[in-house]
Amino acid sequence: MNMPRTTLEQWRVVQAIVEHGGFAPAAEALHRSQSSISYMVARLQEQLGVELFSMEGRKARLTENGAALLARANELLGDAWRLEQLADHLQRGWEAEVRLAVDAALPSALLLSALTEFARFAPQTRVHLTEVVLSGADQALLERQVDLAIGTRIPTGHFGERLLDIPFVAVAHPDHPLHKAGRELAAEDLGREMQVVLRDSGRANPRDDGWLGATLRWTVSNMDSMLRLVAGGLGFAWLPDHLAADALRAGTLRPLPLREGGVRHVTLYLVHSQAEVAGPATRRLADVLLHAAERARQAASGTPPHPSADPI
Repeated sequence: MNMPRTTLEQWRVVQAIVEHGGFAPAAEALHRSQSSISYMVARLQEQLGVELFSMEGRKARLTENGAALLARANELLGDAWRLEQLADHLQRGWEAEVRLAVDAALPSALLLSALTEFARFAPQTRVHLTEVVLSGADQALLERQVDLAIGTRIPTGHFGERLLDIPFVAVAHPDHPLHKAGRELAAEDLGREMQVVLRDSGRANPRDDGWLGATLRWTVSNMDSMLRLVAGGLGFAWLPDHLAADALRAGTLRPLPLREGGVRHVTLYLVHSQAEVAGPATRRLADVLLHAAERARQAASGTPPHPSADPI
C-alpha cells in the first residue's frame, strides 16, 4: 500500500492559517516560527502539485482547490482526534461499546435525552441499543447479551433500581362498539371484542402480562403498530399513556369506561448484567438513565429539578 505523501501536521498548519487569518497569527497560535509555517505550506503545495493559497497583499486566501482539499483534510483531522480520544478512554478503562436493552414501554423522549447526555460525555463509546418486550430484557440479561437492561423485572441474581412507573390506559377508537354501550364496561364486555397485544420478544420463557381475556387477538411486535391498529378502529388495547397522549388529545382514541382496571401501572427497572465488573462507561450510562428518569418524574409532578440531578 502506498504511503501518503502529506501529513496531518501539514494539514493542521493549513487549517490554522484559515482559522486565524494568516501565516503570522497561525504561527503564533501553533507556537512556531513564521518561516517554518511558510516552509511547510510550500512543501505541501510541492508534494500535491496544487496551489492552496493565493496572496492578496499580506492576506492569504484559500484557492478553490485549496478549499476542496482542506474540507477533506478537516475530516481526517477530526478522525485522528476521535481516534486519540478512543485510545485515551481505553487506556483509562472506558469500554469501546455499551450494550443496552430497553423495554418498548420506556418513553422515547426520556431515552433520547439520556443518550444525548451520555454521547456528550463519552463520544468515543458506542451504544448498541436493542428494543425488547416483556421477558426480552430478562433473557438478554441472563444470556449476557447486554451490559444494562431496562425491563419490568429484576431477574434473580441481578442488581437493579426502580426507574419509572408507566401508566397503561385502556383505549379504543371513539367509534368502536365498546364506546357505543353508553355505560361502564366489565370484563365480559371486553371478552367479546378484538384485543391488540404485544408479542414477547423473549424466546426462553415468554410470558403474558396484563389482562388477556379476549378470545380474539391481534399480536404485533412493537408499540407503534399497536397504536396504529387501535387508532384505526381495529380493536382495543392498553397503551402507555405517553404513547397514547397525542391520539387522546386529537380524539382518535378515547379511554374505555371500565368499571375497574382502566389504568394499570407497570414499573420499569434498570438492571446491570454484571454489576460487580461494570466498566466506567456502563456505570456512567446507568447514572444518566437514572437521572433522566428522576427529571421525568419531577416534571410530571411539577417539582423543580434538584441541583444534584445532573451527574455531569
